[in-house]
Amino acid sequence: MDTLQKRVGAITVFVEDLPGAKAFYRDVFGLTETYEDADSAVFDFETTIINLLTIPAARDLIEPGTVAGREAGSRVQLTIWADDVDAVCADLRSRGVTLLNGPMDRAWGVRTASFTDPAGTIWEIAQQLPRSDS
Repeated sequence: MDTLQKRVGAITVFVEDLPGAKAFYRDVFGLTETYEDADSAVFDFETTIINLLTIPAARDLIEPGTVAGREAGSRVQLTIWADDVDAVCADLRSRGVTLLNGPMDRAWGVRTASFTDPAGTIWEIAQQLPRSDS
């Protein structure tokens, strides 16, 4: 395992509606596709790529594993660090995004808010709060 890089390079999100998911990533995150074909679209988040993959292509990719339906509930949350969670939330709302929760201060010293993309993937915006040494 010494040759394994200690960073996540890609996250693949299985989507029912590829055009809707692509529009979401373009409109909410202000990204453009770095690659796309009939079954996928890739967006670059600097050190990690998000690959949107249609359900039929996802089934082929993970066979004999199965693709869970969106109604099964969330099994992952992706976090993006921010300098000002409240400002990011205001921007998200202006783009038509409905927050699941937050912004709120967490007991572990982070201010967070969460929302979902069209495929049901939960995204969290997180801001490290200043430490209070009492």
